[in-house]
Amino acid sequence: MIKIENPNGCIEITETYFAKLIGDAASSCFGVAQMANSSAIQGIKGFFSKGTMSDKGVSVCVVENALVVDLHIIVGYGLNISAIAKSIINKVKYTVEEATGLRVRKVNVYVDGMTAE
Repeated sequence: MIKIENPNGCIEITETYFAKLIGDAASSCFGVAQMANSSAIQGIKGFFSKGTMSDKGVSVCVVENALVVDLHIIVGYGLNISAIAKSIINKVKYTVEEATGLRVRKVNVYVDGMTAE
């Protein structure tokens, strides 16, 4: 659970919700071929699950009442990686802040590979 306290009370949202929200937003950006596994646990989970996992390659934590997002992606070959990363950062930050009202402090994008698709 991601727990954020504010003057009105406490907000608790599951990591699964954030991971799916962020994974869908990042996957829809131009140049993102797919999300990459960010840990061995995600790799094993992906091996046994059927279909796509929208939370693949996403981790979220809370630092000083704001969210820090880590994304692991695979991009298309020959595309501008810097432009793709900036697009992802803007889209993820906007999507999370609009959907939850919580502040996103930082979005870290890790490019784990390239594909010829």
